[in-house]
Amino acid sequence: MEADLQAQVTFYLTGKKTDKQLGAVAGLGLSPALFCAYRDLTQLRYDFPLVLVTGQKDGSYVEPLSGLIDSVLDKVAHGNDADRIRLHVLRLEQDIRTLAASGVQGKLSALWDKAARPLAATDKLVADSLARARANLKIDGELVDCDEQLPLRLLSHAWGVTQLQRSRKFDKIVSHLVLKLSDILQADFANSAAAKSAENLKSSFGTGPMDQFDFAAMSRLLTKAAPKTQLPKSRRHRLQGLITVLQSQQFFPSAAATSGKAYSYAFDSCASALKAYSERRPKAIALAKAIAIGELEIKGEYNESKHDALFESFGENGLDGAARALFPDYLVHLRAAELPASEQGLLSDIVSADLPIKVLLQTDDVIEASALGNGQLALALRSRRLASMAMGMNEAFVLQSPSSHLLQVRQQIQRGLDFAGPALYSVFSGASAKSASLSTYLSAAAALESRVFPVFTYDPSAGQDWAARFSLAGNPQPQLDWPVQAFSYQDARSQTVSAAVAFTLADFVACDPRYSHHFASVAPAKWNHTLVPVADIVALPGRAPIDQLPSLFMVDPQNTLQRVIVDEQLIREARRCRSLWRSLQELGGIHNSHAEQLLAREKAAWQAELRQQPAAAAASEPAPATLAPAPTATAAAAEAEPERSPDEAYIETMRCSTCNECTQINGKMFAYDSNQQAYIADVKAGTFAQLVEAAESCQVSVIHPGKPLNPSEPGLEELLKRAELFA
Repeated sequence: MEADLQAQVTFYLTGKKTDKQLGAVAGLGLSPALFCAYRDLTQLRYDFPLVLVTGQKDGSYVEPLSGLIDSVLDKVAHGNDADRIRLHVLRLEQDIRTLAASGVQGKLSALWDKAARPLAATDKLVADSLARARANLKIDGELVDCDEQLPLRLLSHAWGVTQLQRSRKFDKIVSHLVLKLSDILQADFANSAAAKSAENLKSSFGTGPMDQFDFAAMSRLLTKAAPKTQLPKSRRHRLQGLITVLQSQQFFPSAAATSGKAYSYAFDSCASALKAYSERRPKAIALAKAIAIGELEIKGEYNESKHDALFESFGENGLDGAARALFPDYLVHLRAAELPASEQGLLSDIVSADLPIKVLLQTDDVIEASALGNGQLALALRSRRLASMAMGMNEAFVLQSPSSHLLQVRQQIQRGLDFAGPALYSVFSGASAKSASLSTYLSAAAALESRVFPVFTYDPSAGQDWAARFSLAGNPQPQLDWPVQAFSYQDARSQTVSAAVAFTLADFVACDPRYSHHFASVAPAKWNHTLVPVADIVALPGRAPIDQLPSLFMVDPQNTLQRVIVDEQLIREARRCRSLWRSLQELGGIHNSHAEQLLAREKAAWQAELRQQPAAAAASEPAPATLAPAPTATAAAAEAEPERSPDEAYIETMRCSTCNECTQINGKMFAYDSNQQAYIADVKAGTFAQLVEAAESCQVSVIHPGKPLNPSEPGLEELLKRAELFA
C-alpha cells in the first residue's frame, strides 16, 4: 500500500511513472465520464444542425432543425394518427441529422427529400406521415452542422441578412431622390424653348397623320403662353450632378444605379478591409452629401447663400452616425493561429477608430503550449488578449462564444451587427485536429463547460457602466468555479453510485492527446480514499496534503469506468483558469469583491449599532407606561422580510437585477412585477429542476429553490444537492 501511494505521489509531483500500476492513457481512447452519453450525437436530439433562414417577419436568421420539426409536428400530429406521425417524423429528423454530420450539404428541403425517399419507399404509412409533414414545412434554408466552417457561415449569413435589409432601405431612399430630382428637371425642361420647338413637339407626338398638323404654329402658341421663369443655371447643374452621383454609386445594388457591379464587403484581413474603406471613403462622403442636398432640394429648402458654404466642408471630420448607418458594414474573417503582429495592430486601430467593421476572430485551438515553455498552456491566449483589448477601448461591441453555443447567442450576434461601430466576434470552432477524438460540437461545448472559453458580451450601447454593458449570461452555473453535473455508475458489486462531478480544465485537457503525459491511469484494485476530485484539490489554498491526489473519472470506448491521476503542473493550470474565470465573474457582478467588502462593512456597522442600542436605551429616560415600546431594528427588519420556511421557493425580489434568465427558463413560473423585478408567480407551473436551473443561472443569486413539490420528479437526489447552494 505504501509503495502504491508513493508511486502515485511521485507522479503527481513530477509527472513521472515509477510503478507498473500506473498506466499511460495515450491510445486508450479515454474521455471524460460526463461524455459517455454523447458518443454518437446523431442519436441525440439537440440544437444542431441549424437552418440558415431568410425573409422571416421577426427578423430571425437561424433556427434549429429540432425546432422546425417541432413546429411541423404541432401542425400535423393530431388525432388518432398523432403518435404514428410523430414517430415517423422524428425518425426522419434523425436521418437528416446523420446526413448533415456526414458532410452532406444543401437546403433543408433537399436533405429532407433525400432522407425521406428510402423511408417512404418501404411503408405506406411512413410515406403518408412524411408527406403530411413535408406539406407543412414552410421554412427553408441551408443546413449547417457544428463544424469548422460554422462560425463563418453563420456570421456571414446573419451579416448578409442585415445588409439586405439596409440595402432595401438605401435603394428606396436613392430611387425616391432620383425620381423627384428628375421630375424637377423634367418640369424645368418642359418650360424651355427647346421643349416647345417644332422639332421636339413633332418627336413627342407619336404616330398618326402628322402632315395635317402645323407643329410650327403650335410652337409659337406655346412659347407665347408659357411662363418665362426657369431654374437658375446653377441649380440645374446641381440637380444634374446629384442625379449622376446617386446613379453611379456602387455601395449597394440599386434599381437607380447605372454603374454596374456593387462593391464587395467581405475580407480575409484587416489590411484589405482598411484599404477598401479608405479608398471608398471619399465616394461615401460624396454620396452622403448628395443625399442630404437632394432631400433639401425636393423640399424646396436649399438656399445657395446658406447651404453652399455649409456643404463645401461636408464630411471633413467623417460621417456622423446617421449618415454612416446608410452604408454597408465590412466583414473580416481572421484565424487566430495565422494572425501576424501587423494584423493585431490593425485590429486595434479598427476598434479604437470607431470604424464600421465587424471582425470574426476564429480560434481552432484553445490549449496550445505556451511559447514560454516550461509546460505552461496558452489558454485561448490570442483571442483572450484581443477580446480584452477591444473591451478596453470601451466603444467596440465584443462577443465571445464557442461555436456550440452560437444558436443561444443569436440575439447578441444581431445586436453586434446592428451596433453603429466596430464589433469583434471571438469564436472557438472546436475544430482542433489535435483533439480529433471529440466531435467539434463536444470540443466547443467542453471548452465552455471547463471555463477555458466562456461566453460573454460587452455591448457599449446597453448603458454607461460595466453592470449594463458586460454580461456572462449563457455560461453554465455562472456563480460556481466549475459547472457541476450528476453522474451515476455501477461499482464492482453492480450497485448504482451517484456523484456530483465538476467539469474542470483538467477534464477538457484530458481529451487532447498532446497532453496525455499529464495523466496516469490507476488500476481499479488500487482505487482508494486518496483519490480526490480535481475540483477539490484546485479549491485548496496551497499544495494538497500528501494523502490527497487529484483524480478524474473517465470512460473508455466500452464505457468502462476509469480513474486517472492528474499531475501538479496541470493543477496549477486549472488554478490559473479558475483565476481568469473569477476575473470575468467580477466584471459580470458575480462574487464582486468590492461589493462583498462593502456588504461586510455595512453588516459590521449594523451589528455595532445593534449592540449600542441596549446601552443607549438604559441611559435614556423611561417611556410613559401608556406608550408602546418602539420597534427595534431587528423587529422592523423582521417585519420587512418575513420569516420563510426552508422548504419554500422564493426570490429576493428587491435584489433582482432583471437579467431575464429565469423568465426565459419558464415564463409562467417566473414573472416581473411593476418594477421589472422577478418573483415566483406560480411555483406549480414548472418543475423543481427549472427552479434549480434558474437559481444556478441567476447572476445575483437571489433565487432559492426550496424543496420539490413533486416527490416523484426524476433526478431529485442530484437536484437537491445542487439546490443546497441556494438554501
